Amino acid sequence: MCQRLCGNHSVHGGEPEKPSSSRRQFLAVGASALGAAAISAIPTPARAAPEQGGQSQEGGASDRGMPEETGASHRRYLIRGGAVLSMDPSVGDFAQGDVLIEGKKILAVGPRLHAPGAAVIDATGMIVMPGFVDTHHHQYQTPLRNLLANGLLFNDGLPHGQTNYLDYIHTTITPVFRPKDAYIAELVSSLSQLDAGVTTVVDTSQVGHSPEHSDAVIAGLQEAGRRAVFVYSPGVGPRSIFPNDLHRLRNRYFSSNDQLLTLAMGGEVFDPAFRTLWAIARQNGLHIVSHLVGSLGQETLVEQLDSEGLLGPDIEFIHASRLSEGSWKAIADSGVTVSLAPPIEMTMRHGLPPIQSALDHGVQPALSVDVECTMTADFFTQMRTVFTLQRALINERALNGETNLPELLTTRDVIRFATVEGARVARLSHKVGSLTPGKEADLILLRADAINVAPLNNVPGAVVTLMERSNVDTVIVAGRIRKWRGALVGVNWPQLRATLEASRDYIFQAVGIRRELF
Repeated sequence: MCQRLCGNHSVHGGEPEKPSSSRRQFLAVGASALGAAAISAIPTPARAAPEQGGQSQEGGASDRGMPEETGASHRRYLIRGGAVLSMDPSVGDFAQGDVLIEGKKILAVGPRLHAPGAAVIDATGMIVMPGFVDTHHHQYQTPLRNLLANGLLFNDGLPHGQTNYLDYIHTTITPVFRPKDAYIAELVSSLSQLDAGVTTVVDTSQVGHSPEHSDAVIAGLQEAGRRAVFVYSPGVGPRSIFPNDLHRLRNRYFSSNDQLLTLAMGGEVFDPAFRTLWAIARQNGLHIVSHLVGSLGQETLVEQLDSEGLLGPDIEFIHASRLSEGSWKAIADSGVTVSLAPPIEMTMRHGLPPIQSALDHGVQPALSVDVECTMTADFFTQMRTVFTLQRALINERALNGETNLPELLTTRDVIRFATVEGARVARLSHKVGSLTPGKEADLILLRADAINVAPLNNVPGAVVTLMERSNVDTVIVAGRIRKWRGALVGVNWPQLRATLEASRDYIFQAVGIRRELF
């Protein structure tokens, strides 16, 4: 891991910086030279061999007692004695259960499994469950964390819209990103979510300013060792050749289906050419990812697409807020999948998160974190928001005298959105999303004996209503341990942080942002 590591606000000077001669030279570097030109330029931290002497977030040893060579095809290990929440009704749950892993696959789940010769991970006092699946995340924005905490999505002519995402982050700041800025952002964001138990991401990083930018995004995703869906997306500027780089990217990075990184296609309905982009995606067997926000004039667009025969289960719509009844019916009938980001949708004025609209039409949503320039990317926040919002709205209707109300969401429902439904929306249900024998071992161990949880009285309830990032003890992706006993394995966080801060400083200078902490 991390082998290639290198190197409230004010705006001043409105125009993004034009490429300097050195920057033009950098952008001209061919894709085949990315590693040498963009990544090896960033200093590499000292790193021990995998599974032997890895670095924690603060550079200390984190692997004492960790089974060796996890994820290797010849290795077996047994997670023993945890409260197992499988999220597979055919497997069931166990107050004290075991999970047997061989190579990257789950071999068995159940109580008191017999596995002679297997290494043992003691999960006493922990909850063992599938890793979370984030179905929409602009990971390239990591250097901009919390920069737009008080902003809205766009200037809609209503009060408060002057500071907004589309004008500020998307139009002004994103164009100045260099390949190495995209790389370090992708790497840190991926590791940060691994630390929080999010084992899979659908990365909608719209920073494909050049082939080198796309390569850098992929390099960051690969380096982190997390499962990811790379959504091939456009950028800006004369070297943005989207979608004409699809063939090269597919041949270079996605020639195998048996890998952590898979491919999808960005086909935004905001783009006048989106019908052509959808056709290209379908010709290549790729699923399509698009934002859909009714307040941007898209209330009835889905009805139009349905009349053209363009909808299908290969489409993922993000947000789906403020849509017409006819649009929801078309989504349900066509099998289109939906990803919701309720904390972002509420704070940035996308419209009320359409949790109940989806459920009323039989659409099971997945969850996503969207943009870290505005909100945290941990999934405990996502689950708690969905749980409390849906229940608040239904409870208010009950208090107002309504009858025949929808069911209240349960904590297990919300965990299902974060795992099983997330895997389905990411087109990865055959690999992950539940602790099912035969699936790949993407799972997390959560400390239920910690001071904020003990005594454990209800497993789904503890995960959704009590836990947060500090409870994530161990994280496993495709059988390989990525976080062990509270620390990421093989990560030198001080060096990573310094590189990320240097990237932030460059970006701020390029667009004339003055860093104001208060």
